[in-house]
Amino acid sequence: MPISSSNIHNNLCLMPKPLIGAIYLLNSKPDNSLAVITGFGEQMEFCQRGVADLWHLLNSSPELLKGAFVADKVVGKAAAALMITGGAAGIYAQTISELALDLLSATTIPVYYSMLTPHIINRTRSGWCPLETRCRDCQTARECIEQIDEFMTQQKQ
Repeated sequence: MPISSSNIHNNLCLMPKPLIGAIYLLNSKPDNSLAVITGFGEQMEFCQRGVADLWHLLNSSPELLKGAFVADKVVGKAAAALMITGGAAGIYAQTISELALDLLSATTIPVYYSMLTPHIINRTRSGWCPLETRCRDCQTARECIEQIDEFMTQQKQ
């Protein structure tokens, strides 16, 4: 169900209104990296890098992701797995990896994106994102979640 566009504005008429709202929130502040409009209509903005905010939402308040419309600057396979597991209703990514798109294409979640890339790179631009590497061979979102949980636990130590 992924819908691509190099000019996402051409596809605005195809998008659910809450997803357009999430995109607006994402772009409303330069530090925003993630915006969520919950199934209850609550608007949430986040600014941490990576999947930290999504992981925290899924583990502390999973009801906020269920039926939510999510706009994210960068969606790799790990972020896609978190959104799938959380039950997102729609996703927009400024940049999405082919690995993430492959995982999402097995779902009914509508996905819109501006740029498709083979994989997500790390912050120093010297190689793959560590979670993209960890999740690369995972076949399901559940398998990815196990890798993400392990990674996030190691990061806390």
